[in-house]
Amino acid sequence: MRTLLTGGTGFIGSHTTVSLIEAGHEVVICDNLCNSSTKSLDAIKTITGTRPRFYESDIRDKAAMRSILAENGIAAVIHFAGLKAVGESCAKPLAYYDNNISGTVTLLEAMQETGCRTLIFSSSSTVYGTPQKLPLTEEHPVGGVTNPYGRTKLMIERILADVCAADKNFSAVCLRYFNPIGAHPSGLIGENPNGIPNNLLPYVARVAAGVLKEVNVFGDDYPTPDGTGVRDYIHVMDLARGHALALAYAARRTGWDAINLGTGKGYSVLEIIHAFEKACGHPIAYRIAPRRAGDIAANWADASKAQRLLGWKAEYDLEAMCATAWNFQQHLAAGS
Repeated sequence: MRTLLTGGTGFIGSHTTVSLIEAGHEVVICDNLCNSSTKSLDAIKTITGTRPRFYESDIRDKAAMRSILAENGIAAVIHFAGLKAVGESCAKPLAYYDNNISGTVTLLEAMQETGCRTLIFSSSSTVYGTPQKLPLTEEHPVGGVTNPYGRTKLMIERILADVCAADKNFSAVCLRYFNPIGAHPSGLIGENPNGIPNNLLPYVARVAAGVLKEVNVFGDDYPTPDGTGVRDYIHVMDLARGHALALAYAARRTGWDAINLGTGKGYSVLEIIHAFEKACGHPIAYRIAPRRAGDIAANWADASKAQRLLGWKAEYDLEAMCATAWNFQQHLAAGS
């Protein structure tokens, strides 16, 4: 299936590209490169033998999106493009609403105009807000979201549900990720954001490599075993495989659906730091900082629906997540 990946040069997009190519799909990528680079395209070619067709474009540019969809005969879209940092979204809400929501509406209009009616959306567990109970199932109420980033994900889910209600031939699957970490086993692609990382693991990796001084642990007074925030961390290759399976699922059905992708186990920030210390072989400096706006105490997934509908289950453990992330960081340091 010829599939367009918006934001496809980024962390999750590049790994999903590898999984799709290995599964026999033809991949086209568009990305505005605001938080990634085309270096991942070369790495994808090294890993798979195929360099996907690439367009440097923005999802808010309807003419460009319509042209890409039509010229390539795109059958499905996997929509990754979006700003994604909780803390930053609280400081820059308008940028998040413009890029994430307005951009998605523009993309959907271009899809409608070119007859493409299958979409996999990169959603998030943040749509659940503060959990009423754990683990989180898809039946848990959504809303009560604590930050603009999560509100954009929730609004896009609702937009997609409305599109599916209006167009009975449209298929939309919202994959509610928990916290992707790790890297491809080759060490050639991984999470390497421009500037200072907003996500925990690339920050930890850069501290471990001596690039940054110390990890800021935002809050140690949460109602969790060690006082730091607990999250369900999932290896990015497990997540990528989930997208390939979701694509096949979406292609054989119509309507809207939402599916959790997580491991079903939560780890605290301090547990992640200590696990990474084992991977890199030395202590990692950290300091306790005030809580960060928009954060919640804990969440982790019930991913039984993914296993039932997609035949998917997470395979990588925390040790492998940290080991592959460190391997990628070492490749970066070596300049490969």
